[in-house]
Amino acid sequence: MSIEMPVTIIGGHGKVALRAARILSEAGADVYSVIRNPEHSDAVSEVGATPVVADVEKLDDDEMREILRGSGSVVWSAGAGGGNPERTYAVDRDAAIRSMDACAEAGVERYVMVSYDGAGPEHGVPEDNSFFPYAEAKAAADEHLRASKLKWTILGPGALTDEPGGETIGVGEDKREDRATSRDAVASVIAAVLRRPDTVGRTINFSDGSTPIGEALTRE
Repeated sequence: MSIEMPVTIIGGHGKVALRAARILSEAGADVYSVIRNPEHSDAVSEVGATPVVADVEKLDDDEMREILRGSGSVVWSAGAGGGNPERTYAVDRDAAIRSMDACAEAGVERYVMVSYDGAGPEHGVPEDNSFFPYAEAKAAADEHLRASKLKWTILGPGALTDEPGGETIGVGEDKREDRATSRDAVASVIAAVLRRPDTVGRTINFSDGSTPIGEALTRE
């Protein structure tokens, strides 16, 4: 199945997003990358995507809908980056949920969420842990997406690394014990699931591994 185009990547200057934009654009997809800082436009253009400058944390419902209107697929790869609980909730929960609602209202059906392995209401992160706001925010966003009528896929990579990868992953019992997952692999999985209608309505947790991505997605 071909990718529903154009693809809009929210959080377009992130390391995963830039890799995904390059893969998608080299495959012939029209990619629009939403970025907060206009100084990042050149980096986005260099990977073949069209930069769209907008701060998703500050967009209201109407503005979010206009940014996403006309998209064939939306990939959420944004994040507040930790450190500020208030901003974490504002971006990773509230803005993410607004983007989902905007897609539904604008007629954009395909939505891929980059989450993390272990996300959910039972994440088990203690409240006094600095990771707690992020875990709570992602749990809420993921649950909102699952309850929507969008054609969603939630990706749950393990601990992200900059090690080379991208052709193979591990799922289920084949995941690495340390859950290390290259950003190359995450980007490749994003591109793969956008072509795969059988990944709609699925949460796919993975790490680096030795199984070809196409086979792993079928197995998982």
